[in-house]
Amino acid sequence: QVQLVESGGGLVQTGGSPRLSCTASGPTLRSYAKGWFRQAPGKDGQVVAYINSIGRTVYADSVKGRFTISRDNAKNTVYLQMNSLQPDDTAIYYCAATLRGFGAPARDYDYWGQGTQVTVSS
Repeated sequence: QVQLVESGGGLVQTGGSPRLSCTASGPTLRSYAKGWFRQAPGKDGQVVAYINSIGRTVYADSVKGRFTISRDNAKNTVYLQMNSLQPDDTAIYYCAATLRGFGAPARDYDYWGQGTQVTVSS
C-alpha cells in the first residue's frame, strides 16, 4: 500500500524559506508525476507545483520564482523549497501523485499525503 508522508511545515515568518518533503513508502512511484497542492481557509485548493517523472516542472503563477519543486527518486522523495513566503501562502500543503499531466484535477491524483500546515506570520 502506498503512503505519502509530508513534513517540514510549521510557523514561519514573512520572508522565510522552509522546505517541505514528501516521502513515499510502499510500491515505487517513480513513474508518477508529483504535485504539491495547497488548501487555505475559505479558498479553493490549487496545485502550486508539479514535477513529472523525468523532472519537468510547472508552477502556478502565484508561486513562480519563489517555489521550487524537485524529486530524488532514489529516496522516493519530492521536495518543495519555498522562498519569500507571504501571509497569503498560509495553507495546508499536500503532496499527491498522478499519472496525468499538469492541470489534471485533484480527482485524477491517485495518492495523497495527510498534509502539513504552513502558517506565515506577518
